[in-house]
Amino acid sequence: MTQDVITLTPQMPDTKTLLAGLHAGGPDLLVNRAGDGSVAQLCTAAGQALVSLEAPRYVQVPGEAARLLGPDVRAESPVWWTEARATSSVEGAARLAGSVAGRLVAVHGGEVWPREAGHTDVVADLADAAADAVPLGVDLLTENAAVVIQGRPVIAATTWLTDVVRNAARTGRELQLVTPPDTRLTFPARTLLDGLPSRWVVSDPECGYYDGLSGAVLHWHEGRFTHADSDRPRIADAFRPRPGTEGRGERQLLLSIRTVHPADEHLVLGGALEQAWRTLTGAPPAGWATSEPVSAPWSPRQLTDMARTRAERSLPTWAVVVGAPDRPAIATVRTARTRLGVEEHITLAVGYRADQHAPVDAMPELAGSLAARHNLATMIGQLRTARADLTTPAHHEPPPVPFSFTLGPDAVADLGLDHAGRALADTSPVRIGPATRPALHYTLGDGTDPAAWQRLRQINGHLAAGSSGA
Repeated sequence: MTQDVITLTPQMPDTKTLLAGLHAGGPDLLVNRAGDGSVAQLCTAAGQALVSLEAPRYVQVPGEAARLLGPDVRAESPVWWTEARATSSVEGAARLAGSVAGRLVAVHGGEVWPREAGHTDVVADLADAAADAVPLGVDLLTENAAVVIQGRPVIAATTWLTDVVRNAARTGRELQLVTPPDTRLTFPARTLLDGLPSRWVVSDPECGYYDGLSGAVLHWHEGRFTHADSDRPRIADAFRPRPGTEGRGERQLLLSIRTVHPADEHLVLGGALEQAWRTLTGAPPAGWATSEPVSAPWSPRQLTDMARTRAERSLPTWAVVVGAPDRPAIATVRTARTRLGVEEHITLAVGYRADQHAPVDAMPELAGSLAARHNLATMIGQLRTARADLTTPAHHEPPPVPFSFTLGPDAVADLGLDHAGRALADTSPVRIGPATRPALHYTLGDGTDPAAWQRLRQINGHLAAGSSGA
């Protein structure tokens, strides 16, 4: 299992302190650079990386350390977050990572997570250690899979995980993330895994392994974890609904928003997300970053500048946005230049306790604002019974149910108002915006009736037929 040790310090670890940390293995280890210079690696004499030390990140967003590491973390933002990652293929590498972290905290104060990992002892006799030739952060590499074994209570979309995901996809392998049964995924991590060939593998004492998202029992076959029963996958007992969870009453409201902007020099991204955020929470987002932890205060201008720089290299931008600690809300934003213009694909999740109201009735007003000011193309609203903290556990949660769909004014104009308005035979959509160029808002239900999926499919089929016939 890859061992992660994180330091949270009130001051940025300076060069001398980082060098002192890198001497935790004695003078015989080599120091290499990776990640375009942002990562320092302690290596054996043969060049095998033992510990990877990432560049410190200045986390200015309140609540991020506790969100990802647990409520026992004492450090409060702003804080410098430095990760040391030890390979699983060399015994003693985890103690080396703990010594690197302990030395940083000994100089600058703060704390080590996990608390018991930090120390300042020299971890010797690793320079000639033999290790499997696998990338750091990957525990097993086969022709079919890159297997990562993690014991963290919350798996986040960190820089190292996004790098592993990208490298696995580039080499045609499936990423397989193996965790204990009490591990949860953050919303961005779940979104990241959903978009690529991947599998969340949960270790279970009863059945061995099961899929953390579907519950299917798994076994190791031909260099990867796959379904144990090919005809009809068997569901692990540990995945089935847990007694007592049905009455908690926690819910999530999910918005999938797509905007299409003209590609001009005056464009500022993030407006649609901020408008939706204010409507659902009463406040703007708190911070954003390209991975977790989210480090920078919310800035549409900085988000736009980064997206523009990446677009010049024909690269999309993927970002994570979070809210205040007392109001669970999180989003992922993918921005790309297409033939239509600059597209934003936003997935926003807001958590609600049993005593809180999910403002489903605010959707028509929000849709009108997005259509009038933020180039809305489509928006789908969904509700689901799930954890209010927006993490995904390794057991069953009901799937989301759609309650509304909005079609932006450009799409309505292209398809024809009359055709788009007849998408549902029994329901007329609400016209939003100017009568000459309206958007259409369709009500699908109250977020509790699964039959709403059929209504959404009817709309999509009707609109697709109109598009193909145009």
